[in-house]
Amino acid sequence: MKGRILSGMRPTGSLHIGHLSVIQNWVALQNDYECYYSIVDLHALTTAYEDRLNYPSLRREIALDWLSVGIDPQKSAVFIQSQVKEHAELHLLFSMFTPLSWLERVPTYKDQIQQLSQQGKDLGTYGFLGYPLLQAADILVYKANVVPVGEDQLPHIELSREVARRFNHLFGTVFPEPQGLVGKVPLLPGVDGRKMSKSYNNAISLAASPEEVKTRVQQMITDPARLRKDDPGHPEVCIVDKFHQIYTPEVAEVEENCRAGKVGCVACKRHLAENLEKLLRPFRERRDYWGESGRVEKVLAEGAERARVTAAETMKEVRSVMGL
Repeated sequence: MKGRILSGMRPTGSLHIGHLSVIQNWVALQNDYECYYSIVDLHALTTAYEDRLNYPSLRREIALDWLSVGIDPQKSAVFIQSQVKEHAELHLLFSMFTPLSWLERVPTYKDQIQQLSQQGKDLGTYGFLGYPLLQAADILVYKANVVPVGEDQLPHIELSREVARRFNHLFGTVFPEPQGLVGKVPLLPGVDGRKMSKSYNNAISLAASPEEVKTRVQQMITDPARLRKDDPGHPEVCIVDKFHQIYTPEVAEVEENCRAGKVGCVACKRHLAENLEKLLRPFRERRDYWGESGRVEKVLAEGAERARVTAAETMKEVRSVMGL
């Protein structure tokens, strides 16, 4: 049998090319695993409960982003977390026996409280404390044995393993212990050198038009010491070069010409914009297809039904061994 994968993203804004490597990894995994990809809107509420976001619109946009990059609904269940009620039920049952100390020691808990409290967020809530436990429910309700994550998320996978072990010990063996699959995710800066983020208005959207791509690349910060076209450049300090390293096959030649002063920053940016447009054009075309006449809504409805079938089977076992 194929292994089973669960992964998801919060619908808090449109995706940008900083997310691209993660989604492309999902696309590759769906050929070898049974995949469940969830738009985790309940998780969005853990930090954005006061923001009254337009979740129906945000969920649709993130689904279109995934489908445009190549997630195939014939191979993978693409669904909205809150539409599969078993997530919430299993989270509640897990909360009955999970020690508070397990949740309080998750590294991202204190880090995010400190960072987001500085932005005026009140995160002294059970929902925020318990969001890693909801993640454990997300994973285990599908009996996923592989979870693609970044290194910073490995403590969350370890918590899921601990919860699975505790449940199996207390009630009977139901859950596998999931393994984290750490993918290589290149860290792309925004066009201004800060972390790429929609909130900083420095990101290149996956749905960007050719004109938007060109404008964003033109805004990128280059070598401040290079005043004239034929001045020797220093690619290591240039934002444009960080993108060339990922999206330009002939990056060594580009860097050599920069250091030798053979190519100016304007031409270098034009080269990058052309490569990014080649990358994004097929995404844009697939997005147009999936955006037509209810197609994405049908994908989400069918994905939720597939997810419910699997989740319901798990919950039937859970209720049985717990005596409910």
